Amino acid sequence: MQGEIATNQDQSLLIQQKKKKNFRKKLDIWLLLLPTLLIFIFFFLVPLVFLFVTSFKTFDANSGIGNEWTFQNYIKFLTDSFYLSVLWRTVKIALLTTLITIIISYPVAYQISKVKGRLKNFLTLIVLSPLLISMVIRSYGWVIILSNKGVINNTLMDLGIINQPLTLLYTEFSVILGMIHVLFPYMVLTIMGSLERIDPSVIRASQNLGASSARTFFSVMLPLTLPGIFAGSVMVFSLSVSSFVTPAILGGPQVKVMSYLTYEQTAVMLNWPYGSAIGFLLIFLAIITIIIYSKILAYSEKGVAIQ
Repeated sequence: MQGEIATNQDQSLLIQQKKKKNFRKKLDIWLLLLPTLLIFIFFFLVPLVFLFVTSFKTFDANSGIGNEWTFQNYIKFLTDSFYLSVLWRTVKIALLTTLITIIISYPVAYQISKVKGRLKNFLTLIVLSPLLISMVIRSYGWVIILSNKGVINNTLMDLGIINQPLTLLYTEFSVILGMIHVLFPYMVLTIMGSLERIDPSVIRASQNLGASSARTFFSVMLPLTLPGIFAGSVMVFSLSVSSFVTPAILGGPQVKVMSYLTYEQTAVMLNWPYGSAIGFLLIFLAIITIIIYSKILAYSEKGVAIQ
C-alpha cells in the first residue's frame, strides 16, 4: 500500500516537473517573440487602427479631419465609376502580372532545379540579382528603355520598322512589364522549392508506364508543384496589387492604381479620411484574394491526395 502511494507521488512529481519544463519552454518562446511582437503592434497594428478609425471621419478642406462619423468615404468610392475603374485596373494589372510571371518563371525554375553544384548557385544568384538593386533604379531603367527616345523606339526607327515612336511608357503594358521584372524572383524561388521536393522516382515511374513528356508534366509534375505555384501567386498578386513605386514611375497619373490613388488623396489632397478608406479597401482586396487562393490550394491538395 505504501509502495503504491510512493509510486503515485513520484508520478505526480514527474507530471509537475514536465508541466514546469513546458511552461518554461513556452515562456522562453514568448520572451524571444516579445521584441518582435512589440515592434509589430506599435509600428504596424496601432497605426492601422488609427487609420481605420480615420477612414470613418469626415473631412473639410479648411479644418481638415472632422469629429463626426460617416460611411460616406466608402460609399463615395464604391458608387463612383471612376474609382471603380481604378480598382478594376489595379486588379487587372495584378492578375496579368501574376499569370505572366507564372508562365515565365516555371521553365526557369525547372531548369535551375535540374542542375546541381556551383552552376545551380550561380543561376540562383542571377535570378536573385535584381533584388540587390533598388526598385526605383530598376523602374527608371525601364523608363530609359521604353521612353519615346529610348532603346526600343530608337532601334525600331533606325531599322525603318516604324516612322514615329511607339507609346510604350506610361501605359498598363509598361507597368505590367516593370512589375514582372520586380516580382519574377519570388515566383521562381517558390516554384523551384516545389520542384525540388518531387521524388525523381515518381517521374521515372510515369515515363516507364509509357507517359509522354507532356502527359508526365500535366499529370504528375504540375499537380505536385501547385502548392509552390499558389504560394508564389499569392505573394506576387499581393505585392503587385499594393505596389506604389513601379506604377508611379512607369504608369504615372495616366495609369492610376489604388496605391497611387491613396498617395494622391493623403499626400496631395490631404484628405486623410478618404485616403484611409481607399487603403483599407486595398487591404480588404488583398485579404479576400489570399483567402480564395488558400481555398483553391486546399481543394487542389485534396484532389491530388485522392488521385
